[in-house]
Amino acid sequence: MTDQTSFDTATRIVAGDDGTTYDGIAIALHWLTAVLVIANFALAQTWDWFARPTKGLMEDTHMSFGVLLAVVIVARIIWRWLPWHQVSAIEAGWMRIASKATHYLLYLMLVAEASLGFAFRWGAGRPMAFFGTGIPPLIGEMSRPLRRELREFHEWIGWAIIILALVHAAAALYHHYVLKDRVLTRMLPSGARGA
Repeated sequence: MTDQTSFDTATRIVAGDDGTTYDGIAIALHWLTAVLVIANFALAQTWDWFARPTKGLMEDTHMSFGVLLAVVIVARIIWRWLPWHQVSAIEAGWMRIASKATHYLLYLMLVAEASLGFAFRWGAGRPMAFFGTGIPPLIGEMSRPLRRELREFHEWIGWAIIILALVHAAAALYHHYVLKDRVLTRMLPSGARGA
């Protein structure tokens, strides 16, 4: 590790990275992703229960959280691939392959989900809501059938993300309670690791 730069060292120190557990920034981005995904899924599943003013507010909140989620996903990908921020895998063999495949599939689906959300909103010629402001369309208008198809894909990928995230969480709990290894605790905030 002699080729480690001062930038790499500085980011490790700032992040609280000791190389054996995930650093504070990676942990914060992981849990922020989880909260935003769950909140957006819950909003999308329940806004039809409400009258128009409330439904509109819930849809705008969903879009705002979606914009935040897109930023968090980009930050996670950049942070993950910065040198010296990778943590050695505890798993071996097929578990390691399954873990990596699950993570990459989740990243891919999150990127697709955010992209589709922007595409069908902007494809209608409407700005993306962001906490009372609007992000103007960066693409041209699309036909209504294409927008409907993109929205449908967006909904299906949302369900797929939730299902895969539940499998991911179940695997982490299996590691913690059955295998009794550190897979789960390495992603917990430092105050919760002793619990």
